[in-house]
Amino acid sequence: MAAHLGAHETMEIHEILTSAINGINHFQLYRSMVTDQQLSQMLDRHTQMMMSEYHSAVQSLNQQGSGQMMPFKTMENQAPKYGLDHPTPQSPNLTGSTLDDRAVATAMLLCHKNSASKKMMAALECADPQVRRMLQQGSVNCAEQAYEVWQYMNRMGYYQVPTMKEETTNTILQTYQPATNDMTQPMNGMFQFRQ
Repeated sequence: MAAHLGAHETMEIHEILTSAINGINHFQLYRSMVTDQQLSQMLDRHTQMMMSEYHSAVQSLNQQGSGQMMPFKTMENQAPKYGLDHPTPQSPNLTGSTLDDRAVATAMLLCHKNSASKKMMAALECADPQVRRMLQQGSVNCAEQAYEVWQYMNRMGYYQVPTMKEETTNTILQTYQPATNDMTQPMNGMFQFRQ
């Protein structure tokens, strides 16, 4: 398959695989710094998933596999906590010797968010349908992993969700109305175009 890839998608895949190696390497470094057992288990599961995706991509590109990636199944499933509750002040760690659980979780979250974005952008540049689907699934997997980390951070108070007054939220959201003109008319939440 690799011989049939275009130059642009080859370079996109090169970037994705280089980023994957970097992410796996960083997650391995974080392992010795984590103290929370749940974060440790999450880090291990995510590292395992990242390695599986990396191997699947390499095998597919070397025409030794199907290029299909398994969907990630999150272990977290809870309602988010909204509002601020005395957020802990933050500042850079200038010692550089170790990271606390909050810093590791933040690094994991940012890695997954960046990977989701990069993989989807790469998928949009792919001509090969199999590689495109592989990158799309990889993007969705990263998004799911990011949300799992975010749920952990939210529960621990590391990532709080500021809110606005309900009146302000409603005022903003109620400014959007269904589109109606000569070309469209609302129909049960969907739009029907006239011919």
